[in-house]
Amino acid sequence: MSVTPVRHTHRAPAGVVRRHQGYDEVSPSAPLRRREAPHGACTLILSWADPLEMAGPGGRARSAAFLAGMHDGAVVTAFAGHQQGIQVDLTPLGVLRLLDRPTATLTNRVVPLDALEEPALAALPERLAHLPDWPARHALVDATLADLLDRSRTSPDPEVVHSWDRLTRARGRVAVSTLAAETGWSRRHLLTRFRDQVGLAPTTAGRVLRFREAVRLLVADGPTIADVAAACGFADHSHLVREFRDLAGVTPSRYVQEWWAGFPDVQDPEPGPLLTSPP
Repeated sequence: MSVTPVRHTHRAPAGVVRRHQGYDEVSPSAPLRRREAPHGACTLILSWADPLEMAGPGGRARSAAFLAGMHDGAVVTAFAGHQQGIQVDLTPLGVLRLLDRPTATLTNRVVPLDALEEPALAALPERLAHLPDWPARHALVDATLADLLDRSRTSPDPEVVHSWDRLTRARGRVAVSTLAAETGWSRRHLLTRFRDQVGLAPTTAGRVLRFREAVRLLVADGPTIADVAAACGFADHSHLVREFRDLAGVTPSRYVQEWWAGFPDVQDPEPGPLLTSPP
């Protein structure tokens, strides 16, 4: 297997794209498998090579170019052959704006681009394949996303934006009652509007964000599982293990083993200081 990540600093609007990067990898014989754990974002795959086989909470799928919505469980991907494309990690509220539809319609789903009824996205993989280099490809992705945003008629509620930002900054550790009090909404109304626009209920989104922080700390090869459990606000070691089983399908130790053995989550944890308390 050979892997060539192609890094890129995007110029898409803040609050819409977390990152995008090119990739070029070959697995000529045995299928290459990866565990894609929930990571608090929607993943846009723009590939012009062999398709991925996927199995997760929404069932099985096979596609080369697709949008994966917010997930609350792991998806295992596999391919044999050639993978080449660009992965774009989108915020859920960014997807709401880009597609002019509730993000909840994509929850736990992997949707081929031609099923999104957005011609500009469906045409991107072929257009990217014919460009001469990676800078030109990334520039086209930026321009396409910017055009979609310019045409968008949908904006998230300010209260949902506030709640999502609070949860993200605090790595999931904000009570729904606190969010409701800060927005002036009832808990029921907040749950309904948040789930519609983010794709997950506030409590589930908080679990995913806290899990993402735990992953980041664990693969840093420093803190112990007990350290991570305490830093991320889990009740104890057993609580952390249960969350990993629920959200990733494996124990924390197994997850880290897979990471370092070359079976990593494609969505690299974002950098940040170790063992910090939420604001």
